Amino acid sequence: MQALVDAIREQGRILPGGILKVDGLVNHQLLPGLTREMGERFAAGFAPLQPSKIVTIEVSGIAPALATALVLGVPLVYARKKRPVTMHEVAYTAQSVSRTKGGVVDLFVSSEFLEAGDRVVVVDDFLASGGTLRALSHIIAASGAELLALGCVIEKGFEDGRAKLADLGVPILTLANIVRMRQEEGVVVEAGGWGRERMPTPL
Repeated sequence: MQALVDAIREQGRILPGGILKVDGLVNHQLLPGLTREMGERFAAGFAPLQPSKIVTIEVSGIAPALATALVLGVPLVYARKKRPVTMHEVAYTAQSVSRTKGGVVDLFVSSEFLEAGDRVVVVDDFLASGGTLRALSHIIAASGAELLALGCVIEKGFEDGRAKLADLGVPILTLANIVRMRQEEGVVVEAGGWGRERMPTPL
């Protein structure tokens, strides 16, 4: 997705700890036109799978996931990082390590909104080591829903998250791939894609 690649080249900054600062694009400020294009690109890729729900994690995944859900015309469910008192007593939980939060994060999804028979596509902001997406896959499996595919706005390809998630057996679509991040040369980014795993096919 060239518009996203161009925006990362212009605004992306490298922070200590291997963190890519793109909070002017996806996780603090949002650009509506760019976000809409993300949703359209994801929706075009995932439509053949006929998902019944899009699932993400608060907060940064919500915007691209909602844009995708709007195009596909399906509900969006997002995992909460704190369990509210209003949540149904039966909830699916998992833990992930957040690099930006600096610790372990609990994830919660109510059984009211994710259940057996749901056909799920996950859309999130980053694919790095794959730990957060794996945690979300555990929640989906616990609910009895079927995980169809993963979509991530930005992939840090050099961290091999895609390979680490290969055992899930689902295709992964990313919109931009960070090839390298070095202070001396900045952020080297290219358009994303499906990678080498199987492509989705119409039902």
